[in-house]
Amino acid sequence: MKLKIAFLQLLPGRSLNEQYEKGRAACEKAAAMGADIALFPEMWSDGYYLPQDMNELNALAAAKDSDFVQGFRELAEKLEMAVGITFLEKHGRKPLNSFVLYDRSGREVIHYSKVHTCAFADETVLSPGEEFYVAELDTKKGSVSIGAMICFDREFPESARILMLKGAELILAPNACPMEINRLSALRTRAYENMLAIATCNYPEGMPDCNGHSTLFDGVAWLRNEPGSRDMCVFEAPETEGVYAADLDLGMLREYREHEIMGDKFRHPERYGLLVK
Repeated sequence: MKLKIAFLQLLPGRSLNEQYEKGRAACEKAAAMGADIALFPEMWSDGYYLPQDMNELNALAAAKDSDFVQGFRELAEKLEMAVGITFLEKHGRKPLNSFVLYDRSGREVIHYSKVHTCAFADETVLSPGEEFYVAELDTKKGSVSIGAMICFDREFPESARILMLKGAELILAPNACPMEINRLSALRTRAYENMLAIATCNYPEGMPDCNGHSTLFDGVAWLRNEPGSRDMCVFEAPETEGVYAADLDLGMLREYREHEIMGDKFRHPERYGLLVK
């Protein structure tokens, strides 16, 4: 079972309508490429623009039932392709940095808001999310257990570990920052230690503080009958804008998880009390 994941590594527009139209065209291109899942970079609705004035910020925010978000739900159904759309979500006084995944029939699978907001920087104006979620995504190829984390969530081992413990096989990770060697190494480590795949979609070069390099780590560090280790990074986009697609060999990952030692098999949670104190 191989899933094709499309990375919509796009430069943002200047209005919500422009974001929708550019995102729609990218989704249509992804579907034409045979993608099972199309993933946007972080907070696509406004191109990760975070004014510090709360009135301006809230004016930019969109509700989950807005025409913008629901337009991508309808598009997922029309294209028979899962779509992971990201947006600045209306939420009381402080909005959320949110992600919604719709399956190929337009059904909501996951609605996640960034838990580890960058409260030391511009995201101090946002509310943090409250939970990590895993759900079954139905695709034309079969079902896959999906989780989500957003950008800075990557820096905390607990994010991917909780998703693994909840059964995730694939984590979708929208992003908006420079993907340099250390952040890429963090993604590689999250995939390795949890024996799961991580697909990250970033903004391209030309977006301030971003540089492309969307990636797919498949979580398979070695194969039983082959010597040595293998590169878990099965796809890395260039810095330029584009719609890129990569295949995830889910069958190979599942076989690997059956007989290898990482993940949950030899943990000692009774020794980890300090982590939650």
